[in-house]
Amino acid sequence: MSTRPRLLDLFCGAGGCAVGYHRAGFDVVGVDIKHQSKYPFEFVQAEALEVLTGALPHDALDFDAIHASPPCQAYTRLQKQNKRVYPDLIPRARQLLRGTGLPYVIENVEGAPLLAPVLLCGTMFPGLRVLRHRLFESNAPILAPPHGRHPLVFTHDKRKAHYGQLDQDTSFVQATGGGNCTVANARDAMGIDWATKDEINQAIPPAYTEHIGRYLLAEIQRRALERAA
Repeated sequence: MSTRPRLLDLFCGAGGCAVGYHRAGFDVVGVDIKHQSKYPFEFVQAEALEVLTGALPHDALDFDAIHASPPCQAYTRLQKQNKRVYPDLIPRARQLLRGTGLPYVIENVEGAPLLAPVLLCGTMFPGLRVLRHRLFESNAPILAPPHGRHPLVFTHDKRKAHYGQLDQDTSFVQATGGGNCTVANARDAMGIDWATKDEINQAIPPAYTEHIGRYLLAEIQRRALERAA
């Protein structure tokens, strides 16, 4: 049997977060309402929050930590422009996560109503070539690496002053929406080599959660020592 701690990955998507946590030292189980054929670890197709309410046989308390990435559409700039109403699942997720008593992380976009979140950016991690700001709320202490200056990003837009000056194979690229680079470069920029372009649009670079996972492991160890004292 594995002696690695177990992490429950809610609203898991294609598994960008999962790979980072696995690299940090966790065994990961993903849950998503949509089937994720390329999810790289054990996967359960289900409503994510139902795992926390006990409505499903997969008990959240069988895990050592929980990550949740509720849908972000309610907090994006695009939503504010089109005024479409999306569900706000963060308050409910937070309530249920706190109820488990486990170390947890809630991830979302800038503008989401997270409490004292840590912001991560691709400039903080050597090897990444994407900016992609994301917020992480946790009941464990987490520190962010230094936030580097944003570089110019490769573009096909001839109206941009730096058009034609960058090589998309080596520079930072835009890897969301329609994007401005090849799928291969989007995968390389994010550190995700298995996902489709649509999946990359929503994904988190594994480097982000590998960093956060180390803090979760420290919190799990701290709590174990506290119980043993």
